Amino acid sequence: MTGFAMGPALLFCPADRPERFAKAAERADAVILDLEDAVASGRKVFARGALIESELDPARVIVRINPLGGEHVAADLATLSQTDYRTIMVAKAESAKRVGRIDERFEVVALCETARGVASAEKLAALPNAVALMWGAEDLVASLGGTSSRKRRGGYRDIARYARSRVLLAAGAAGKAAIDAVHLDLADERGLRREASDAAASGFAASACIHPGQVATIRAAYRPDAATVAWARGLLAAAEGQGGVFSHRGRMVDEPVLRHARTVVARADAG
Repeated sequence: MTGFAMGPALLFCPADRPERFAKAAERADAVILDLEDAVASGRKVFARGALIESELDPARVIVRINPLGGEHVAADLATLSQTDYRTIMVAKAESAKRVGRIDERFEVVALCETARGVASAEKLAALPNAVALMWGAEDLVASLGGTSSRKRRGGYRDIARYARSRVLLAAGAAGKAAIDAVHLDLADERGLRREASDAAASGFAASACIHPGQVATIRAAYRPDAATVAWARGLLAAAEGQGGVFSHRGRMVDEPVLRHARTVVARADAG
């Protein structure tokens, strides 16, 4: 698995709001400075200047650039060359060839948020410069001619669930991290908690968010509770000296179960 370890809570911040940069970095595990959708066309130049002048820890910053092949991306990359930021998120990533040609100084998070992007998830994940994949629901549904990624009660429609699963599987098969999509309903803390908990249990490395108030919920969802940690530590202790399959407290234990336990302990120690 890739060494990507910025999570679990990645907070988007508009790149044209430099007064928010420090607070965003303080509140979240990492900040995604957004040069794309969060910045109007007339503010792109200002946003790039703010990026150059910013002084955040590069190890905890991802910069979302505009789509490859568009009118803004050349200026975005030229701007990044004047900073110490080296992890970029490629908006609406679709072409593995184009993503693979990005300057080797940069590590890439490929954002699969269109039909073509999701269909190319495996090729994008296999790129040497890709460290993670992320998926996005709203642009995906828009690219299909749809009008909503969610059902009336808040759950994702089947097409969004398929995209989420495919991106996670593509990333995992290539040994790369997967980042779950943002939860847009800021008032729906229960829904955010449910989705973040599912993301953590399913194997996502992190969840993106759009408001500082969502960070604590995501962190809590990724942090194993005390009982689960105690189970994992006890199981790993019992496994010492054992070979192959063994029984522990009435349950059969094999390597996949031990891997689950190691992941729990790793998350607990990181939290």
